Amino acid sequence: MSLDTTSARSRMLGRLRSHAPAAPATTVEALDASIDAHFAARRAHAPLALNERIAQFQQMLEAAHAELIRADAASWAAELAQRLAAAGVRSLLLDTACAEGQALAAALPAAVQARSYAQPIEQWKAELFDTVDAGFTVARSGLAATGTLVVAPDANAPRTVSLVPPLHIALIHARTLHADLHAAVAAERWSEGMPTNLVMISGPSKTSDIQQTTAYGAHGPRALWVVIVTDDTGVASAQPGAAQ
Repeated sequence: MSLDTTSARSRMLGRLRSHAPAAPATTVEALDASIDAHFAARRAHAPLALNERIAQFQQMLEAAHAELIRADAASWAAELAQRLAAAGVRSLLLDTACAEGQALAAALPAAVQARSYAQPIEQWKAELFDTVDAGFTVARSGLAATGTLVVAPDANAPRTVSLVPPLHIALIHARTLHADLHAAVAAERWSEGMPTNLVMISGPSKTSDIQQTTAYGAHGPRALWVVIVTDDTGVASAQPGAAQ
């Protein structure tokens, strides 16, 4: 860009700013309070107990062509391991440092190999893309209103785990299921320290061409299984908005 063009641009922006209407004297705190009041009123009008949030979460996920598996803390690993073997999964990428990853790895049959993300992608890129059948992650929380998983990737389970394998399996604990995004932001106090990479997943990867023909798996997994671990003693409890 030439000096003359830069000067002309500066003059034009200066004229626009001088004629712009004055911004309303609304503080950030007042705006936050107004937004909080709006969503609180919405949830108070139609409060959802935990079992209702689970049902809504399942409905929205299935509408997006994902599959939801409900299980309790004692049985989920064995049930998921059985489903993986039946689906022909032979190589599963998971975080063996977390409790859920350890439980699943221990339950896998001999035909399903557990793999950990223990080396830079440059060292095993071809193997990762060509031989890993599925990736397993643990969601930080979920949003019932949209059937959305909130995932916080880290070094042991980077975004690659949920993006590269053709099947993504995500585990979510029912007690972390929020009514909506606003409830999650408030309950988890995102404003006090939001992760640098927070991923929201609402179904398998899909795209459409100009003729509106939907294709799955073009930019990520073709299939999404969501395992929701319920606690029978708390499924019927009501706490509108916040996770149990």
